[in-house]
Amino acid sequence: MNILFLHPNFPGQFLHLARHFASMGGNRVVFLSKQTNGNQLRGVEVALYKPSREPHKDTHHYIKPLEEAVLDGQAVVRALMALRDQEKFVPDVIIGHTGWGSTLYCKDVYPDVPLLGYFEWYYNAKGSDVIYFPDETTSIDSYFRIRTRNAHHLLNLAACDVRFTPTEWQRAQFPKEYREGMQVIHEGVDTTFCCPASGGKLMLPKTEKREAVALSEDVEILTYVSRGFEPYRGYPQFMEAVSLLLKRRPNLHVILVGMDRTCYGVEPPDGKKSWVRYVDEHVKYDKSRVHFVGHLDRSSYQKVMQASTVHVYLTRPFILSWSMLEAMSFGCALVASKTPPVEEVVENGKNGLLANFRSPQHIAQRVEELLDDKELRKRLGRAARETILDHYDVKDCVRKQVDMIFGAMK
Repeated sequence: MNILFLHPNFPGQFLHLARHFASMGGNRVVFLSKQTNGNQLRGVEVALYKPSREPHKDTHHYIKPLEEAVLDGQAVVRALMALRDQEKFVPDVIIGHTGWGSTLYCKDVYPDVPLLGYFEWYYNAKGSDVIYFPDETTSIDSYFRIRTRNAHHLLNLAACDVRFTPTEWQRAQFPKEYREGMQVIHEGVDTTFCCPASGGKLMLPKTEKREAVALSEDVEILTYVSRGFEPYRGYPQFMEAVSLLLKRRPNLHVILVGMDRTCYGVEPPDGKKSWVRYVDEHVKYDKSRVHFVGHLDRSSYQKVMQASTVHVYLTRPFILSWSMLEAMSFGCALVASKTPPVEEVVENGKNGLLANFRSPQHIAQRVEELLDDKELRKRLGRAARETILDHYDVKDCVRKQVDMIFGAMK
């Protein structure tokens, strides 16, 4: 069977699924992407596509995402033709992430080939995303921009033979006429890798900005993971909570995994500085006990998470991060924001503690509840891992995805 995956950032959400099909005899697995990020998967052929140009600078800002999607879609068509003519590859099924436009014209090229679309997000001006927390910067223009941003999502919703999304919360964002036929299947968590481990010293290696740090098992370690440190993931509120906690707990160290960049939402108010630098100008804290470790390889990431005393995950009502589910699989004692995507997974007092996203004081209070109560940490950590084993284990999720794919091919 010839299986084609589409995602601009290889392998994205299709890591486990592509690996599964590549491990089976008789399959040819091809992955079309804009960049590999240095990743490789045994048995998976990677071909790159490149848009012919960037969106024009004078394109109306409402429709710039649509122009980007069209350019991506055109580039994929050229790559599909090259695969057919040069590599003799014609897919039996196509599975693609619909968020950037790579799936837009697949049905025009291969009208009889099943197209399964992974739908990650549909933008709504009310009840989620940007306008959930309105402030003085929210304008009527934001409503118009957000509505228009869905143009290529609507095209994909109409084109795909099968639509699926990772959580019920994300499914709930889509229009009713498409939501009813959309399957909810998460990509899954590798619970074998993301597993608890007994304590021990944690070594943070030397970098250009700091000396090596050795944290004994007696140190309280507060962890925070995010692709980008920004308001969508509660970075400003987290750092205000950290400032309060460090003053009260001399044995506390904080480890932040991720990059100083904006992945979602807007840049800082001055338009020039990063959110880390912006927050540093407004929040004072003991920098000697706050460790920004950047993007970690998987082994280092595992060691940090297994050493965590308390993990904090914060998000606006937006896409639910892998990092929270992985933290739960590691058996971390979790403090998370009381926002809808989190509440789908975390029940307050059962497998984690929920905190007011807007209140650094409440976040700090919840963290201290766990730091002060070892038995509570153990109980919530065990329950958190059980939640992932029961509902998000990668083996179960891949099996469901495979069943969905073969069902589409009947």
